[in-house]
Amino acid sequence: MNRRRYLLKLSRPRFWLYLAGPVLVGVAYGAQFVGDLATPVAVALFAYFLVPANVYLYGINDVFDADIDAENPKKSDREVRYGGQRFVVVAVAASGALIAVPAAVVQPLAIPWLVAFLLLATEYSAPPLRFKTTPFLDSMSNGLYVLPGAAAYAAVAGEHPPMLAVAGGWLWSMAMHTFSAIPDIEPDRRAGIRTTATALGERRTYAYCAVCWTLAAAAFAALDPRAGALLAVYPLLVVAVARTNVAVDRAYWYYPAINAVVGAALTMGGLWGLVNG
Repeated sequence: MNRRRYLLKLSRPRFWLYLAGPVLVGVAYGAQFVGDLATPVAVALFAYFLVPANVYLYGINDVFDADIDAENPKKSDREVRYGGQRFVVVAVAASGALIAVPAAVVQPLAIPWLVAFLLLATEYSAPPLRFKTTPFLDSMSNGLYVLPGAAAYAAVAGEHPPMLAVAGGWLWSMAMHTFSAIPDIEPDRRAGIRTTATALGERRTYAYCAVCWTLAAAAFAALDPRAGALLAVYPLLVVAVARTNVAVDRAYWYYPAINAVVGAALTMGGLWGLVNG
């Protein structure tokens, strides 16, 4: 595998919109005028969180999880297994440093959100904090996925996003992360890694995700009942997976498409409100 193909696969293209999608949502709801949708600030944020941020987030995870991933079957087909290549470390470090580009053009109000993203993206996998090895901290720290959207909203609107939206997005991210960890329960246990999913076990992890997704839907419903109704699909889906014969490791790979549809609906709602005043 050549270097470019390796880095592309490392960045998990299937999950690119998990970071870039919130930027689109943040811009759609933060914009005051249609012209705000394609400003250099909005474009810089979207470009960074589409690819470089994903190389950084997943690359630093792969570098510090090399020993653990020896037991993970996902690394053999859908992802890549880090083998100590120096160019990977260089690419990951450069991708993290590139956050300076959007940071240089956004309003100062958005900087704390970018700093928080870089901190959590690093310490989720890297020592000394390595949140991913502590049950519940691994889940809570994955609120990092809402931070690109918060930064985009602040950069475009000139004010911080509604805290209910941040809380709802944070809870959604906690549930999504923990649900994605269910297929890794046995490989993580064999590797001696403790996560929320390994601590709770499969059945209780389903319940944890359902609660987080329900609270996320309630937070969005307090802002707009239509958004709450849209987000209510997630607790229903996790209950369906838990109560049927659908294999969770198979269901997990449908979520990028589900999340893209839900994110697109949220974005279109913001654009509709913008166009119609």
